[in-house]
Amino acid sequence: MARDYYEVLGVSRTADAAEIQQAFRTLARRHHPDVNKDPVAEERFKEINEAYGVLSDPGTRARYDRFGADFRQIPEDYDERVAAARGFRGAGAYRGGPFEGGRGAGRGGARIWTEGDADTVGFDFEDLFGGVFGGRAGRGAGPVPGADQEAELTLTVEEAYRGGRRKITLGGPGGERSYDVNIPAGVVDGQRIRLAGEGGQGRGQGAAGDLYLVVRIAPHPRYRLSGRDIHVDLPVTPWEAVLGATVPVTGPGGTAKVHIPPGTSTGRRLRLRGEGMPHPKGSAGDLHAEIQVMVPSSPSPRERELFEELAGVSTFDPRKQP
Repeated sequence: MARDYYEVLGVSRTADAAEIQQAFRTLARRHHPDVNKDPVAEERFKEINEAYGVLSDPGTRARYDRFGADFRQIPEDYDERVAAARGFRGAGAYRGGPFEGGRGAGRGGARIWTEGDADTVGFDFEDLFGGVFGGRAGRGAGPVPGADQEAELTLTVEEAYRGGRRKITLGGPGGERSYDVNIPAGVVDGQRIRLAGEGGQGRGQGAAGDLYLVVRIAPHPRYRLSGRDIHVDLPVTPWEAVLGATVPVTGPGGTAKVHIPPGTSTGRRLRLRGEGMPHPKGSAGDLHAEIQVMVPSSPSPRERELFEELAGVSTFDPRKQP
């Protein structure tokens, strides 16, 4: 199931046409495949285009606001034929997630229908979907496939880097369910992992939908992610920065060596190619080490003596540098 279109564009549900257009232009420039070569960017670009296509059209947007992700399945004349008689409020009126406490509601307001919803919104579930799919299931109609569902899967940077098997438990209206998930090495924030047949149950012997786990990378005290690139601070001593040195830098994949050129100042970035997040179908990201020149907070008497000697003979003044 697609993410909520308002969330995709990063706008509120009350955003006007100009705000939606501006958000689209900003995101499209950032994620266009000709500009951003990360494979995840291409998927994101398609998602942005889809969201804009719906929200930029007033009529389509109104139907999406009312029915949520199911708006394409609702007949065009549904409002006139059924809504008044049934008191149906539509998918967009619900919030919550199928595995996070919401009753039958998809993430970001996208509706996931269940049998019990008939009591909630005051209409016959089969009356609505019988018209959509060609008749009532179990009364001569064909099978109705189950809805796809979506939940978030939070990983640490290390878990995302390594991948592997993980058992997770998700709660929903029918109680808790456990899944054995195969996490590919190098998954990135926003990537979806598909569990075939683990979504909503079909009707009339229809196939079950799929469950999509949306990866969310938790904040890390040391690493910062940008796509598949990993950024890390690298503390060095004043003499290493001045004279140059080869020092270790640790990433989620282990420890590597990096050469610090003489005369390096705080803020300089050194790139280690291929040491970022792995990519099963392409090139791995890079590890970017940002230099942080550190000084001793409590220098020994000898260290203080040497620094005082340096201060007396040095003509270096960083405040007069061009």
